[in-house]
Amino acid sequence: RNTAFSNLGLHPFPEKSETVTPAEAAPAPAASELPAPPAESSQNTEGNKELLLLVSGNITFTAKVAGESLLKKPSVKWFKGKWMDLASKVGQHLQLHDINFLTYKVYHWSLCEVSTKDKFDSSNFNLTVNDILISSCRGDGKTESQPDVDVWEILRKAPPSEYEKIAFQYGITDLRGMLKRLKRIKKEEKKSTAFLKKLDPAYQVDKGQKIKLMVEVANPDADVKWLKNGQEIQVSGRYIFEAVGNKRILTINHCSLADDAAYECVVGEEKSFTELFVKEPPILITRPLEDQMVMVGERVEFECEVSEEGATVKWEKDGVELTREETFKYRFKKDGKKQYLIINESTKEDSGHYTVKTNGGVSVAELIVQEKKLEVYQSIADLTVKARDQAVFKCEVSDENVKGIWLKNGKEVVPDERIKISHIGRIHKLTIEDVTPGDEADYSFIPQGFAYNLSAKLQFLEVKIDFVPREEPPKIHLDCLGQSPDTIVVVAGNKLRLDVPISGDPTPTVIWQKLLFESEGRVRVEKHEDHCVFIIEGAEKEDEGVYRVIVKNPVGEDKADITVKVIDVPDPPEAPKISNIGEDYCTVQWQPPKYDGGQPVLGYILERKKKKSYRWMRLNFDLLKELTYEAKRMIEGVVYEMRIYAVNSIGMSRPSPASQPFMPIAPPSEPTHFTVEDVSDSTVALKWRPPERIGAGGLDGYIVEYCKEGSTEWIPALPGLTERTSALIKDLVTGDKLHFRIKAINLAGESGAAIIKEPITVQEILQRPKIWLPRHLRQTLVKKVGETINIVIPFQGKPRPKITWTKDGQSLDAKDVGIRNSNTDTILFIRKAELHHSGAYEITLQIENMTDKVAITIQIIDKPGPPQNIKLTDVWGFNAALEWTPPQDDGNAQILGYTVQKADKKTMEWYTVFDHYRRTNCVVSELIMGNEYFFRVFSENLCGLSETAATTKNPAYIQKTGTTYKPPCYKEHDFSEPPKFTHPLVNRSVIAGYNTTLSCAVRGIPKPKIYWYKNKVDLSGDAKYRMFSKQGVLTLEIRKPTPFDGGFYTCKAVNECGEAEIECKLDVRGNRMSIMHNTNTAVK
Repeated sequence: RNTAFSNLGLHPFPEKSETVTPAEAAPAPAASELPAPPAESSQNTEGNKELLLLVSGNITFTAKVAGESLLKKPSVKWFKGKWMDLASKVGQHLQLHDINFLTYKVYHWSLCEVSTKDKFDSSNFNLTVNDILISSCRGDGKTESQPDVDVWEILRKAPPSEYEKIAFQYGITDLRGMLKRLKRIKKEEKKSTAFLKKLDPAYQVDKGQKIKLMVEVANPDADVKWLKNGQEIQVSGRYIFEAVGNKRILTINHCSLADDAAYECVVGEEKSFTELFVKEPPILITRPLEDQMVMVGERVEFECEVSEEGATVKWEKDGVELTREETFKYRFKKDGKKQYLIINESTKEDSGHYTVKTNGGVSVAELIVQEKKLEVYQSIADLTVKARDQAVFKCEVSDENVKGIWLKNGKEVVPDERIKISHIGRIHKLTIEDVTPGDEADYSFIPQGFAYNLSAKLQFLEVKIDFVPREEPPKIHLDCLGQSPDTIVVVAGNKLRLDVPISGDPTPTVIWQKLLFESEGRVRVEKHEDHCVFIIEGAEKEDEGVYRVIVKNPVGEDKADITVKVIDVPDPPEAPKISNIGEDYCTVQWQPPKYDGGQPVLGYILERKKKKSYRWMRLNFDLLKELTYEAKRMIEGVVYEMRIYAVNSIGMSRPSPASQPFMPIAPPSEPTHFTVEDVSDSTVALKWRPPERIGAGGLDGYIVEYCKEGSTEWIPALPGLTERTSALIKDLVTGDKLHFRIKAINLAGESGAAIIKEPITVQEILQRPKIWLPRHLRQTLVKKVGETINIVIPFQGKPRPKITWTKDGQSLDAKDVGIRNSNTDTILFIRKAELHHSGAYEITLQIENMTDKVAITIQIIDKPGPPQNIKLTDVWGFNAALEWTPPQDDGNAQILGYTVQKADKKTMEWYTVFDHYRRTNCVVSELIMGNEYFFRVFSENLCGLSETAATTKNPAYIQKTGTTYKPPCYKEHDFSEPPKFTHPLVNRSVIAGYNTTLSCAVRGIPKPKIYWYKNKVDLSGDAKYRMFSKQGVLTLEIRKPTPFDGGFYTCKAVNECGEAEIECKLDVRGNRMSIMHNTNTAVK
């Protein structure tokens, strides 16, 4: 695998927190101190681990992925359990980052998965979050040590009326937060009584490996049942049950995909559930397919070998999948790791490229189906044989698999002890021993399945003995005894037998001589009364020459010369040469063999194979007469070799040495979208897109040329090749009209040329200046102090316009602000924004007397200062009242609210009471009696909270109950006031079809009742309008307004002290089509 987890680690967050290991216990605080917050956990782990963390701790999980060989970044997913994708839970408590993955308060088993196009890996871990045991402390005027008390257990058992008493007794400062957490604890599932430890939510195992599922039961003698998908599992060789003390273990050996299921462990009425995931490794092709060439009607069998037995593969022909519905044509077979595609009776339509695919590889092979055509390399010849001699009819055909029958006068020859029929390779023989006159007939050989009939005649030579007077001189009886010797032709490797009839009385002696040298070894001579026989076993080329036979007796002598010519198959030609290589073709050239075997070469046979294969495939069935051949139907990018056979009338030579390996590649297609981008007085800018087809040869670059109008000479526009898809042609003559063309280049050569049809005149084109202001810059650009400002504003104009930047009418300081200009855009760059960079910036383009201007407003904001004049105005019961004034520095942005925090004087731990609070006064409630509290307030704007807070100088003391206190007698103040709008409604103009809101703010005591009107009509019962009121801010939402919703809207506030109202105008804009649509809707 190319993707694998190198480690899965846990790192602390934030960095300054103290490291705590799971085995350490939290130390007990001093009796005079309240419990400290839990330290955060930091652990490292590799593989699957059990991790422990305390409640409220932060934890970071980091997964490092080894993917150096991947072409692009893999996708990463985090899961809790099996199905919960943590990407859907991202928020305040959980964040996912590309560099690290931060999780907060994750309680159960989790899994991280990494995947790319065809690779996958995962890693899992188990996280347990434990509650904190808080030590007790009690103040009775003096401090004393107390044993540790589980406050959570006390709160869980106590009635709600006792919560405040327990908080006072044990010094709990954040009672409300603890009660919220206690509420969540009560909702947790009831603890199991039968199981001490249950199964994990999920397990994962590789296919073929072993896994153990283990639980711990409370009763050591308890019986358990294991279920798989609801069915009880029986003991077998693969499933093993174990009971060791309180542990119950299920072992699954040699996991398969059938084991990917849901499992249960049942003890009495209780169950423990888990899921097992079996990962299957990718199937690789260990031995690829081989190209094949067959004849029509023959059986085709494609074979490949994969890495796993019984794997599922997909077969395709020319990109179309072969399915089971075509079983009448194709047959699929599996034999262990071998996969077969079988075509029983092939046809011409079966030719093509066949592909086998797995989830880990692809293999392609070509099938060529040729029509049956048989060639006769050697036909049978007429024979003249004497009595009791041997007659052999022999023929040779091109296909060694072709069978045939022998006929005698039209009837099939039946072999017996005297008549033998043999078939070895391409050679068919009929041998007749001890020839008799009855064997004289016409013999034929008919190849099975072909319309051929090879015929020859057997003549029986009857020797007649005439009366010869005594002492007759010897005589050689040959058909031709002229001055030129007789010529006997024999095929190399065959037996040469020369029968020479002789006469003479007394019987002459016979001497055989070779004129060049004496024959030895394989040569023997047989003498008979009326003839002599000269035999050479296995004739060779060296046996050629003129043989002289001399017969002598006392009466005289006679002699005759016989010429023997040995013919053979040709020598193998030299290795062929490959040229003119294309996408799926090439040209093969070769030379004739040095020795033609004594017979003229009839043609050549060409074969090819893939370099890493062992199977040669024949490319032609008809003999090639020429010395060149164009081979086609090859696969681009595959390395091939070629070899050649020479054929004469005797047979086929041995193969030539293989050619040099070569790869069919083709030039790319011509570049696309070739256009002119810009023209000046001396330059032309061109651009284009890559070719649609590049091929296996890749792309080396492009060559750009130009030609003057009226000329035929193309001049290179650039030195050498360019790899870019654009070019700027410089140093051209103003006024010239030029044609441009471009070609793509790779190893195979040049592509076709892409040409701009019309000539281009080298002359500057005048274009009015125009600034294209991006949409996000049409409103105020807000940036924080210290951020980088990089504004890119595109424009057009020719010749290059003059660009001027100003701020509030003044030129910019080059030391403070960077300006970069190009032919198509201008850039404003500020490395670190400051408050003084806020303002209105104006850009001016000028070409001669033509100009264009645009303005940009930039607002730099910072965190606000702390509120001012904070004071504690009153303390009563469990409450404290605060007042403050807005900050002096608002950070150049509107104050959005305030954050109010409290701290017990004993611990000085700060807790938030209000956040996003808009008023400048508040009442803090639910304070604990007997404690003293400090308060602080942060101000907030778009940048966030202020760096410092305004803190009360004196603490607020909450008196204990039972203390005698006589409050001063104050005259009761009447706080009631009539309604008053503190923020008015604003006239608005909106676009029809988009929701809009009208907002204002009101105050009044008691809280006023709000009414909304449109053109004096009450809107309370209209479902189109929604009304909101939050902390004095009143909002009216109008859903998808139409032009008919325009008019005067009134907001009226009424309480027992009076009433107030405010009005605004709403204008709804819309096109004619939307108005017609809304009118039709209203009518309906």
